[in-house]
Amino acid sequence: MRLLHTSDWHLGRAFHRVNMLDAQNEFICHLVATVRERDVDAVVVSGDVYDRAVPPLAAVELFDHALHSLAELGVPTVMISGNHDSARRLGVGAGLMERAGIHLCTDASAAGMPVMLADAHGDVAFYGLPYLEPALVKEEFGVEKPGHEAVLAAAMRRVRSDLATRPPGTRSVVLAHAFVTGGEASDSERDITVGGVAAVPAGVFDGVDYAALGHLHGCQTITDRVRYSGSPLPYSFSEADHRKTMWLVDLDGDGTVTAERVDCPVPRALARIRGTLEELLADPGLARHEESWVEATLTDVVRPSDPMARLAERFPHTLSLVFAPERAPDDPDVSYARRLAGRSDQEIAEDFVAHVRGAGPDEREQGVLRDAFDAVRAGEAVREVAR
Repeated sequence: MRLLHTSDWHLGRAFHRVNMLDAQNEFICHLVATVRERDVDAVVVSGDVYDRAVPPLAAVELFDHALHSLAELGVPTVMISGNHDSARRLGVGAGLMERAGIHLCTDASAAGMPVMLADAHGDVAFYGLPYLEPALVKEEFGVEKPGHEAVLAAAMRRVRSDLATRPPGTRSVVLAHAFVTGGEASDSERDITVGGVAAVPAGVFDGVDYAALGHLHGCQTITDRVRYSGSPLPYSFSEADHRKTMWLVDLDGDGTVTAERVDCPVPRALARIRGTLEELLADPGLARHEESWVEATLTDVVRPSDPMARLAERFPHTLSLVFAPERAPDDPDVSYARRLAGRSDQEIAEDFVAHVRGAGPDEREQGVLRDAFDAVRAGEAVREVAR
């Protein structure tokens, strides 16, 4: 069976101030053409179809266009909801859409109920695990200490239990939206950390033939059977070096997996350039970036006048301007944001406690801080679901 694995469309999202709807539409057309031209048997979409729980109308219309196009080809599509999606909204009409071969898996309680497809070698069971917010599904899965690993492991136990009842030789594919250990994150993914630990081990997917992952925006191979497709378009300058692709996966009759990357259309190249303003304006080596979307980091010790306007004369698609004067790390003028870069909320809070009283929090106090951050994240998730 040949699968086309994609995820993280984020329909409705902009790239800085650039509306990406046309680029997203071009990607959908490319996806449909790939399905037709490469004899794809099933499409899997591993979450974050939309960029937010209540997407704009234009994004909904594009999603509707994508579903109609895939249904017209007669190629089954299996989708799960991600942490950006509203599972309840995305799942509206799932029963009716299933008749057209569009399978929307948005209900955590149905984790062990597969979509069954078949090819010349027999059945393939597709298990859709929507994004599992630990605070919201802990009772469903009966876990005492909610965390990403605990709830995903519980969902996978249901998958293996169901798979054990299937005829010998039944192949299996799991769709999941999670941060798996070994994956490389970028700046455009929403933090899903709970309890300070978001990552789950790849071994949680043992026992299935292929795990089609979503959430991380870079195409990645965790193992031969566990892969991220990445987002089809860039959504932050941290993705400037990404090659945006989908996975074309062949699942043989004995469960052997082979995979090929299929490139996605590139609306415009991304470039991150750094130096003083005068260096950036004069450097002939930067000519290749003059038509790119540009993030410029200025290292001038004194902020120059009208930097954006002057940059735009040479780089008309400059979208982001960052000031990072070349100073020693202990310089009092080093920005607060730079001092906090790369640190978690928990680490920042613990440093604040140490700064205020001269000693960091003990183990009990670390637990109090952790519980407080978890409560805030869980509350945000509950409010989003209720919208």
